[in-house]
Amino acid sequence: MNLLLSFAILIHFSTHFYGNCIPDNVQLGSQTTLVVPGLYILGFVGRAFILETSQPVPNFRVGLTVEAVEGKYVCSFDVFLGDFKVWSSSHLSRFFTSEKCVLGLTWDGDLQLTGRDDELGWRTATYGQGIQRLQLSNTGNLVLVDELNMIKWQSFHFPTNVMLWGQRLDVGTILTSLPTNDSNSYFSFEIQRKKLVLFLNSGTFKYSYWEFNPEKPVEISFVRLASNGLQIFNDESHKIAQIPSKRLQLLRFLAVENTTGNLGLYYYSTKTMKLEASFRALRNKCDEPNFCAADEICTVSNKCSCLEIKGYSRNFCRNSRVEMMEIRGAVSILRDVNRKIVNGTRESCADSCIDDCTCVGALFTSGNSECYLYEELRGVKEGGAGGRNGAGDGGRGLGDVSFMVKVLKGGKGGKTLKKWVLVLIVVGDGLVLFVCLGGIGFYMLRRRKKETNNN
Repeated sequence: MNLLLSFAILIHFSTHFYGNCIPDNVQLGSQTTLVVPGLYILGFVGRAFILETSQPVPNFRVGLTVEAVEGKYVCSFDVFLGDFKVWSSSHLSRFFTSEKCVLGLTWDGDLQLTGRDDELGWRTATYGQGIQRLQLSNTGNLVLVDELNMIKWQSFHFPTNVMLWGQRLDVGTILTSLPTNDSNSYFSFEIQRKKLVLFLNSGTFKYSYWEFNPEKPVEISFVRLASNGLQIFNDESHKIAQIPSKRLQLLRFLAVENTTGNLGLYYYSTKTMKLEASFRALRNKCDEPNFCAADEICTVSNKCSCLEIKGYSRNFCRNSRVEMMEIRGAVSILRDVNRKIVNGTRESCADSCIDDCTCVGALFTSGNSECYLYEELRGVKEGGAGGRNGAGDGGRGLGDVSFMVKVLKGGKGGKTLKKWVLVLIVVGDGLVLFVCLGGIGFYMLRRRKKETNNN
């Protein structure tokens, strides 16, 4: 308790402002210092706000933060909308430090984060450009400006997993989530020439799991978040498509969720006093790329079950006697962009996986004659392709989808495999149907008995 109290006092006196008065800019030579605890405190977060906008709640605020992460302390410079972090200097690379965390705007105009012994952890590299001050705009854009108020550096040019209202992202821009808790995998939202795409990035794998294709085959130049949706523009700055919000309230930001990989448009609800989603790209849990683990299947009840297939192995490179077995009524929501084959057939797709000993599964779509090979079974779900056929598909369906798994040849896996999938669905979802029908039947019997007694 004494440690936390002394820490709070040191924050107060090192930030050069008192009470509730927070300045509207940071001048050259200014420094803000947070003391880092000597002992590691699980869950510890210390923060000093140095800038804020004068908008109604929720407004934007800028703070210097010390946070306990993985046995160490991270020093970062962050922008918040209310309590939601919309930008951070530590998003792509964390600055671990001890003793102190210092934010300073040097006399030659370089904004820096430093730690013990003046170790440099992050900088804008804007020295010698005539910088005069640091400001926070009403759109949440953190800017360094010169004496003519010309912007020399801005946080909008270094997006994280969030896109704010009014912000423009050019083609080629990528929003990235933080790495997931159990691995180094992360999600990304990419603005490409022909479409907008969500990816799961895991090691050497890069899987797409959601796409937005404008109805007309045009080239995308940039996107901008407006009050009523995400607007898409061509090279002539003409709006060609939009992902609409489903609420009348002003949109505040777009975000790629760090834990699920879902893409959402968010507004501030005056009823709940919270930031809430008005649009989500993925409509159910089975469309989330990491909802089920590898070698699991997600049913229509949004439950994960082991994909136990006779003759299946994660490594077939030591056994050439293999064949492909189709799992009826199943599909993978993931597409490995590096393992894609076009203009083929279902048979040639199966042969391609058989000939590649690292391949354990394949997916073929007859609508566009595309074949995808997999080195791991992940993102498998019962039913169709989910979010990939959502708004913006332009009517271009995938046609028949065949999901195939490699198994040892000559086993008894064929009929057992198909039967296992059907039993899984019937037992999992049929039980729910049985309970519902039983409840309705019981209610009708009681009602009929009651009417008989009244008569």
